[in-house]
Amino acid sequence: MKKAIISLFAALLVLPFAGAQESKPQLKWYGFIRNYYTFDTRESVAGTEDFFYYLPKDEKIVDGVDLNASNTFRFAALTSRLGLDVLGYEYQGWKMGAKIEADFYAGLSGSTGTATFRLRQAYATVAKNQVSFKLGQAWHPLAADMPDVFSLNSGAPFNPFSRTPLVSVDWKFAKAFSLSAAAIWQMQYVSAGPKGGVGGGTAYSADYIKYGCTPELYFGLNYSEDGLLARVGVDVLSIKPRRLDVTGTRKVSDRITTVSPYAYLQYTKGAFTAKAKTTYAQGGEHLNLNGGYALNSINADGSWNYTPTRNSSSWLSVKYGKTLQGILFLGYVKNFGTRDEILSVADIYFSKNSFANMNSMYRITPAVVYNFGKLALGLEYELTSVQYGSWGDDFKYGLATKDLHWVTNNRVQAMVKFTF
Repeated sequence: MKKAIISLFAALLVLPFAGAQESKPQLKWYGFIRNYYTFDTRESVAGTEDFFYYLPKDEKIVDGVDLNASNTFRFAALTSRLGLDVLGYEYQGWKMGAKIEADFYAGLSGSTGTATFRLRQAYATVAKNQVSFKLGQAWHPLAADMPDVFSLNSGAPFNPFSRTPLVSVDWKFAKAFSLSAAAIWQMQYVSAGPKGGVGGGTAYSADYIKYGCTPELYFGLNYSEDGLLARVGVDVLSIKPRRLDVTGTRKVSDRITTVSPYAYLQYTKGAFTAKAKTTYAQGGEHLNLNGGYALNSINADGSWNYTPTRNSSSWLSVKYGKTLQGILFLGYVKNFGTRDEILSVADIYFSKNSFANMNSMYRITPAVVYNFGKLALGLEYELTSVQYGSWGDDFKYGLATKDLHWVTNNRVQAMVKFTF
């Protein structure tokens, strides 16, 4: 009797999988060796041996000389990449895949050090009928659609830039329309927050979202048909900048929630591609945008209230050609200051790749790329100009409007890239 029960139980376990259809996954390696050769006319904020460019630094005048007006040059192959795609696997009608991708981007301090292998993307995909899921580390939905530039920054800080842990779902509910949603966490690209008490400066950490216990949320609508791709979406982030008061002995209920909508449009026909994106961000420093938030008021129980900055970041890129490609990128950023009044400019928690006294900014980037089989040769000129200012006594909305002046960097960059 006992043996019969065991046999019946085993049969029930096996029955759902009897005759299950399973295909063999295919592995596809890919990657490239990429060298950049870069010349700048000004000290700038830039990462990874200064190849990932953000913006030029403000004037630093000493005895009538601008110390930040210095030429620099560098070249290296540290952005070379290796990746693996898992394709073609299907089980009981579910199509599954995966990607893992890495490069040598990390390990440098300024322009000194040894580049180390680091993770870029690692995710699995599961799809059936009109629904698909992505789980792992991948491009943030606001950052995934990028302009056609070969610069390492991919259009940042005009374009959001972040790869991050997420769980996303896409549902194609009509021939050309689909809905997207994602729950997102922070790891490499993180929020800003207060360091110590009032006037203590800014710290950057994933702890703010960890103690907030609330994933960043994204919702979007997509349209794709006949060479036209359009997206509209909104990103919602709620973080807890402090969990303890300045004494470290009492819990506080600090929290700030930001809402950032965006729109993207792309048209492709033959060898021609045009793309455009605009993002109106509250905060956005965790997306490498020029924003953050500030201390608004202090409550009787020791908790703090915050107000986000507001910035508009927009770009347009046009590309034409196959073997010989011409590319033009145009970008513009406008800082609108904070939504509500702030206590002081010392308590603005701004992007670590920008400066709170930035009023506006633009970039013009023409480029040419010659594709010789798997070898690509590129030459790019990138002009980035920032309007800096000061606050004076009128700082209540955190926008620098006095002593406005423009500072410009000219970057000339060559690229040699072999793809395999």
